[in-house]
Amino acid sequence: TEPRKVADSLMLLLVLALSCNPSTAATASPSAPHIKPSYSFGRTFLGLDKCNACIGTSICKKFFKEEIRFDTWLSSHLKLPPSYLLSYSGNYTDDAKSWRLVDITRLTSKYRHDRADKRICTSLLKTKTCSLERALRRTHRFQKWLRAKRLTPDLVQGLSSPMLRCPSQRLLDRIVRRYAEVPDAGSIYMDHLTDRDKLRLLYTLSVNSHPILLQIFPDVEGWPFPRYLGSCGRLVVSASTRPLRDFYGAAPEVAADLALQLLAVLRSMGTNDLNYFFYFTHVDAGTFGVFSNGHLFIRDASTLGIIDKEEGSQLIDGQQEYKDIFSCLTVDCQSAFVSCNSIREKHSLVMVCQELLPKLLKGKFLQPVQDKIDSFLQHCADGLTDDQGVNEAVAKLAELLKPLRSCDSRFAYRYPDCKYSDKY
Repeated sequence: TEPRKVADSLMLLLVLALSCNPSTAATASPSAPHIKPSYSFGRTFLGLDKCNACIGTSICKKFFKEEIRFDTWLSSHLKLPPSYLLSYSGNYTDDAKSWRLVDITRLTSKYRHDRADKRICTSLLKTKTCSLERALRRTHRFQKWLRAKRLTPDLVQGLSSPMLRCPSQRLLDRIVRRYAEVPDAGSIYMDHLTDRDKLRLLYTLSVNSHPILLQIFPDVEGWPFPRYLGSCGRLVVSASTRPLRDFYGAAPEVAADLALQLLAVLRSMGTNDLNYFFYFTHVDAGTFGVFSNGHLFIRDASTLGIIDKEEGSQLIDGQQEYKDIFSCLTVDCQSAFVSCNSIREKHSLVMVCQELLPKLLKGKFLQPVQDKIDSFLQHCADGLTDDQGVNEAVAKLAELLKPLRSCDSRFAYRYPDCKYSDKY
């Protein structure tokens, strides 16, 4: 028959091809075909099975085409890392030749995600497992989102993200206009968002606003955040930074440089062209990170609050107390909100002087310089009741640290400019 003839012809061609190439003939085996190894990507690992209770899908193709690989080596023994980790180191390429380091992070720990998913099902549908999307779509809040033409303060009231504690209409318009998980952003109206997009945006804002901050205040415009590259399921991909904790044992000139950059970042977050005041609700050794060129950035923006100095907050303090399932996806529903009016200008500076700068600068310098540094840090750390005292201590600390820096290729972000400019 015709199919049989075709099969015989193909087999003959295969035998001829193998006999022409002895090395192939020696290694080829019908039971072990040469298939390129690849990640056995589970939708569960990425969190795609949870969509649209997820961040987005803008970078999924990169994962499936192996243009994002886990770990710092570029091998193709592509085993997936454990799913319980909060973040992973990875490599990213656009051309399969040059690779760059990226951070791949979850919005929250897998344990917290699982607990929140369970809470959604039990509280909304009274079952242990359910379609998260179906459950969340039925909520009063999401029904309001579906009807809304514009993202307004009442749609985000009661969400636990510090970024949304004191929201202005100007800030919310910026979120919609710059939301990077949709192809045609640019309008302050939500017409270009499908129902699915709205649920993803609401879910992200409810769990962790870090990826949204990276999108609306991009590094290319001078904001001190790593570049947002995209998301897939519940994983976010951004430019790689080493956490500040890795530099606690650094040489004195490196520590002085990083301390000065840290102070400069806090200054820019308090005073900038757009008149947004950024403050931290918490800082730790992983809040800030350092790029390979020595430049310091905010590595984890999840604890950043924003107050609009131009418009103020459009929420009355009482409205913050509104609670629903979206308020409780990562935090205890009982936790109280801080009043917008209670945030003071030196709030973040005092925190950094208490938590980070002592660890970075401790025992690094000769006397009497070290004593002076320790004294200024103590004044700053004690400054919760004295704004002026904090300002003076920080100004004196910066003056003391400037001449302790060095100008060489370790500080590529300012080298060789530092040779010729007083600015550095």
